[in-house]
Amino acid sequence: MVLIIVIVVVVLLAIVLVGMYNRLVKLRNNRENAYANIDVQLKQRHDLIPQLVATVKGYAAHEKEVLTKVTEARAAAMSARTVNEKVLAENKLSSALSGLNIAVEAYPDLKANQNFMHLQTEIADIENKLAASRRFFNSATKELNNAVQTFPSNLIAGMFGFQREPMIEVPEAERKTYETAPDIQF
Repeated sequence: MVLIIVIVVVVLLAIVLVGMYNRLVKLRNNRENAYANIDVQLKQRHDLIPQLVATVKGYAAHEKEVLTKVTEARAAAMSARTVNEKVLAENKLSSALSGLNIAVEAYPDLKANQNFMHLQTEIADIENKLAASRRFFNSATKELNNAVQTFPSNLIAGMFGFQREPMIEVPEAERKTYETAPDIQF
C-alpha cells in the first residue's frame, strides 16, 4: 500500500514538473515569435527608408547631414544581431527619422509631393505596427519572466537554463525627451 502511494506521488510530481517545463518552453517560444513579428516590421521599415531618402534628396540636396544620419542609422540597425543591439540601433534610427521630419518642414513643395506623402504614410503605419509589436513582445517577455522568477516554476527554470529576459525599453538617455510634453504651436 505504501509503495502504491509513493508511486502515485512520484507520478503526480513528474506530471507537474513536465507541465511546468512545457509551459516555460511555450512562453519562451511565444517571446521568440513576438520578436520575429518585430523583425518583419523592421524589414519593411528598412526597405522604405531608401525610398524616402531618395525622394527627400531630390528636394533637399543641401540636407546631406540629416540624410547621412538616417542612412547610417538604417545600416547600423540592419547589422545589429542581438536583441539589445537591435533595440539600441532602432532607437537611433527613430531619432534620425525624427530629424528628417524636422528638415522636411522647410520644404513645402516636398510636403505636397504625392510620393513623399505616400512614403510618410507608410512609415507612420509601420511605426504604429512596430509599437504594437513591441508591446506584444514586452507582454510575452513579462509572462516568461514571471514564470522564470515565481515559485515553483523557478526551480524548473533554473534546472533547464531558463532565465530572465530583457524587455524593449526607452534608453535612459532618451527618457527625458519622451517625458517632456511636445511644444505645439499654431
